[in-house]
Amino acid sequence: MIKLTQGNLLRAEVEALVNTVNCVGYMGKGIALQFKKAFPDNFAAYQIACKQKQVVPGQMFVHEEGDILNMRYIINFPTKRHWRQNSLMEDVDSGLVALVELVKEKGINSIAIPPLGCGLGGLDWLEVRPKIEVAFADLPDVEVQLFEPKGAPAAKDQAIRTSKPKMTRSQALLILLMQRYQQFDYKLTLLEIHKLAYLLQEQGEGLKLKYRPFHYGPYASNLRFLLQKMEGHFISGIGDDEQPDREVELLDGSIQAAEAFIGDDKEALGRLDRVGGLIDGFETPWGMELLTSVHWVKTHENAQTEEDVFTKIMNWTSRKAEMFKPFHIEAALAHLNQ
Repeated sequence: MIKLTQGNLLRAEVEALVNTVNCVGYMGKGIALQFKKAFPDNFAAYQIACKQKQVVPGQMFVHEEGDILNMRYIINFPTKRHWRQNSLMEDVDSGLVALVELVKEKGINSIAIPPLGCGLGGLDWLEVRPKIEVAFADLPDVEVQLFEPKGAPAAKDQAIRTSKPKMTRSQALLILLMQRYQQFDYKLTLLEIHKLAYLLQEQGEGLKLKYRPFHYGPYASNLRFLLQKMEGHFISGIGDDEQPDREVELLDGSIQAAEAFIGDDKEALGRLDRVGGLIDGFETPWGMELLTSVHWVKTHENAQTEEDVFTKIMNWTSRKAEMFKPFHIEAALAHLNQ
């Protein structure tokens, strides 16, 4: 029996949960990232299996959670050869054959299945759904909760079962910057966190973030790894995507832990003060994009004059050309030159 549903697959009351994975050991986005956070032991076993070339299309990699009296299966279903590639329909087809055989072999009576290969995988749900329905047609006694591609659950509703990480200098400084940014009740989004981390690194802090010019200003894709480690332990709101308008909150105890870690480290406190001075008056997504974009072209693109800065900002994207007027850029440049 197949039941179409929506919501948080990880909370489905079933014997088996299906997770869509690639074959190279990476769970960085989408439902795979949700599984990584909720079932860290499964992720560890999956990484080892990938290194041993045991995760391949057409085969299920199964991890068992719980005990003999309360067994739950995590079924890792390869829909991508590599995380950079799109899903292939042939891998969904061969995987469904293997999945059905596994359900029979294990005597699984209920299972939750995501939209295999859709979403980040690029396949068409209207083509994938009938294939799943046909595959399970001969198992009418198995309860199949088939989740439609309606987006991920809210970050606050995603399960976090990873161990709380030890506070690091990078995490502590970022938390204290977030606190300063929010001291006047400003909302904090992922876009603004990217800009705070950029300015902190520009002040000499070795965050090892690889910034480049992007749509909303300087952007570092590897910042998400730092934030994902903090999610559910020190911060909340990151979720499993990188939408710039995602609101992020500091969790109780995070500020105290960060303050205790930094202590009276004068170098760290000095950098916090300098970044605090830089962002003063620019504490909005618009303001932070303006400030860091001007800083980028001035510092990394060798814009020598105000005219150079203006020209580079106007040529960055048509969006920036519409958003930022000459007097905006002039004000940001004057602020940075103080």
